[in-house]
Amino acid sequence: MANSADDNARSLDSLTLFLAGDAMLGRGIDQILPHPGDPHLVEPQVASAITYVELAERTNGPIPRPVDFSYVWGDARAEIDAARPDLRIVNLETSITKSAQPLPKGINYKMSPDNVGCLTAMCIDCCVLANNHVLDWGRSGLLETLATLQHAHIACAGAGPTSRGAAAPAILPTRSGARALVFGFGAATSGVPADWAAGKDTPGVNFLADLTDRAIARVAKAVAGAKRPGDLAVASIHWGGNWGYRVAAAQRRFAHALIDSARVDVVHGHSSHHPKGIEVYRKKLILYGCGDFLNDYEGIKGYEEFRDDLAVAYLARCSPSSGALLDLTLLPFQIRQFRLNRVSVPDLAWLRTVLDRESAKFGTRIARAEGNTLKADWR
Repeated sequence: MANSADDNARSLDSLTLFLAGDAMLGRGIDQILPHPGDPHLVEPQVASAITYVELAERTNGPIPRPVDFSYVWGDARAEIDAARPDLRIVNLETSITKSAQPLPKGINYKMSPDNVGCLTAMCIDCCVLANNHVLDWGRSGLLETLATLQHAHIACAGAGPTSRGAAAPAILPTRSGARALVFGFGAATSGVPADWAAGKDTPGVNFLADLTDRAIARVAKAVAGAKRPGDLAVASIHWGGNWGYRVAAAQRRFAHALIDSARVDVVHGHSSHHPKGIEVYRKKLILYGCGDFLNDYEGIKGYEEFRDDLAVAYLARCSPSSGALLDLTLLPFQIRQFRLNRVSVPDLAWLRTVLDRESAKFGTRIARAEGNTLKADWR
């Protein structure tokens, strides 16, 4: 049946983003994909990435090897496809490289460039790279990451061969003619080293040393230089620690200032290994922490109370003309056998309770919706 004129008019001013937190495709996950890289690690207690596969198998049973590129997305792939988002954006928390020279930092993530089909299998449009693992294998590893994504026709934001490239937004067009501009930022509070900052002629990340008014002015200048009427501006920020639900006052102030002063429409926060509270401020979406979307942590003990095995896909329907959030749907999954699986009813109830509790602090409520979905209500 053809859409009515009213439906067509609404669709012209509606842009749906699929947003996710950290996609950690290196280490154990890289080892089960069709083209595993060198498994050698220089971690204090683990010498091989295969150990992470074995830990997961001891916890949840055998994992087939090799799997096809779509395996790790599991049930999420069909559910996100059914939602038909206009654009798909994740924080890629790994370097894509064959480098054998890790930086001496203790934990180093990498995925073989030959496994980039894992990202294209999920139709990812943009990988945000401003995080504390993208330079785990040095600046040469970052350059290989950038080249691999470019060859795969996947846009990136937040890192580049120069400071200008790292600060430039990923410009993502849609069929309707609307565009999303994705600006990536790596904050010192998430563990991004200051010397990872991109320089005039040096590869690196778009580094945020602090969350001050000066930083806001810098973001505002970047947005003003790229945004045109009808564009949706997304500030994707890797910030804060890995564990805990508290949102620092400085983070909340910064998020509000991005909306008030920098013309940002969506704040896409990540770094926490579990989902955090959600705020809708002046009709604009703030995700303080999206949580991990995929990791190889099965079998690793500690912090079980935060349930980092529960992942969330955020479907944000926004108005490009005003930037206002029109609808927010949350699709929860459980990471099991290095795969995103439909969440159980008890786990869905647990996640709803936690997210509702944390989001209520910001005036947002989270309710059960159709099937295994959650909905945000802020009105």
